[in-house]
Amino acid sequence: MYAVLATGGKQYRVKEGDVLFVEKLNAEVDTTVELNEVLAVETEDGIKVGTPVVEGAKVTAKVVAQGKAKKVVVFKYKAKKDYRRKNGHRQPYTKLVIEKIEA
Repeated sequence: MYAVLATGGKQYRVKEGDVLFVEKLNAEVDTTVELNEVLAVETEDGIKVGTPVVEGAKVTAKVVAQGKAKKVVVFKYKAKKDYRRKNGHRQPYTKLVIEKIEA
């Protein structure tokens, strides 16, 4: 059994027990989060595809950690013009463990 869910502007295909890194969610560590934007669910009966979401379907996940990804260096320059700018960025994320898929 798997589900396709959308969170943070991205879509993920998940099964129970999967570990997932998503865009930062406002939730404390060791709490559960319900993700209601389920786009498709595969069960024993077949595949249900939502228009745009599957009615009554939800994915329950546990928040394992909140953190920041590795630094991405942004370097801009213009040749022969002595123009250089160096910036860094660390994207915040939430680490989830999928506990239950309900359809």
